[in-house]
Amino acid sequence: MTRIAILGGGPAGVGAAFKLRQMEAADVVLFERNDYLGGNAGTFERNGHVLDFGSHRLHPVTEPEVLDDIMEFLGEDLLDRPRHGRIRLRGRWVHFPLKPVDLMFHLQPGFAAGALGDMVKKTLLGKGDEGETFGSILRANLGATICDDFYFPYARKIWGLAPEEMAGIQARRRVSAGSFGKLLKKVFGQIPGLKPKMSGRFYYPRHGFGAISQAYAQKAESLGAEILLGTSVAKLGHQEGRWTLEAESKLGTRKEEFDQIWSTIPLTTLTRLISNDVPEDVKAAADKISYRAMILVYLELETDQFTEFDAHYFPEADLLLTRLSETKNYAVRTEPQGRTVICAEVPCLVGDDTWRLDDASLGKKIEADLARCDLKLNCAVANTWTARLPQAYPLYPLGYEAPFETLDGWVSGLPDFLSYGRQGLFAHDNTHHALFMAYSAAKCLKDGHFDRTEWARYREIFSHHVVED
Repeated sequence: MTRIAILGGGPAGVGAAFKLRQMEAADVVLFERNDYLGGNAGTFERNGHVLDFGSHRLHPVTEPEVLDDIMEFLGEDLLDRPRHGRIRLRGRWVHFPLKPVDLMFHLQPGFAAGALGDMVKKTLLGKGDEGETFGSILRANLGATICDDFYFPYARKIWGLAPEEMAGIQARRRVSAGSFGKLLKKVFGQIPGLKPKMSGRFYYPRHGFGAISQAYAQKAESLGAEILLGTSVAKLGHQEGRWTLEAESKLGTRKEEFDQIWSTIPLTTLTRLISNDVPEDVKAAADKISYRAMILVYLELETDQFTEFDAHYFPEADLLLTRLSETKNYAVRTEPQGRTVICAEVPCLVGDDTWRLDDASLGKKIEADLARCDLKLNCAVANTWTARLPQAYPLYPLGYEAPFETLDGWVSGLPDFLSYGRQGLFAHDNTHHALFMAYSAAKCLKDGHFDRTEWARYREIFSHHVVED
């Protein structure tokens, strides 16, 4: 039977390990450098709290085959939860997902008038030329008010680039309400009677979002897959139709041969792992591909609950954080009693001034930002700590397509090698997208041979994925 090494234990990795073994299509060994599964969508415990790496949800638009498996794996531990967040616009809080009544009574009048005027203009005069940048596409579709007060400052904070410096794909793949028609559909979709099934709701595992990846791995192991945690792949080589893999762990060096390599790790790292000659233009292309980092600042508070909301969004340019989540609210937890944890998301670049701040300094800055937004901490902060994600978001500056296509073309041409998933395809995708990719890849393996033509058809589908907010 074909022997496949899967690199990375995030959703795409464990999803493929499960599907390949369920189909009895291959023997599988999965290598994960961390001592936990899920990657950036993982879960950890600290001081009795079950916490995620930021805010995560499983969206109802998940492919039915994938959702059915997750429901079977988790059973009653997969909770059906209402979305209950807030966005801060011009100093006022507005419910998210957007609700008609809330928009009528809580929007700042100037913002409401400006957005309405923009919508009327677009309706009567048309949107005009969209252009090719994130900024031009959103401004053509949504007008100045929503862009200048929400999307553009939020985008600058998340990606560190001006709207005019980002490729248009960023708007098409990252903004699900990228036109007034889509925006209105979302708003009126919250009205009883017009509300589609599961609109304004999400699924969340009782024991943290990482429970999804853990369940896939457990099921894969029960079907014969080998899952290796704390094991880093150090070198890959190909000769005589076989891949040689060297991995390092606390137990020492492990060297094995495989028929195929399936990689979900960042695309840019492959040029350093593969020992066969890597063309100079490919190395140069990898150097031009970059990521936005994220610092997750956790504040442990001496109170049962900070607010009733699961998430808050902060587009204002003068605030450090972009989103605040309270995991206890996602899972309706009551334990530990008398304490809760809030998680602030702070985008940055590895090595910049923000990245170099220590945990205590970051905590104080978050406290100050919250106080300015009428979210002053009225309880003691018991502890502050951080998690630092060096590759949180792929960056799509203008012109990124050329180096990406060079790198992607080289990887796609490697014999018996597959790069897929959020990191492997350099994609802004949700967890359900990554799992769909995993299932799709497994279905392309036929009698030990990977069907590249069918995979190309799946990649066309992936290119139309839009990130759910």
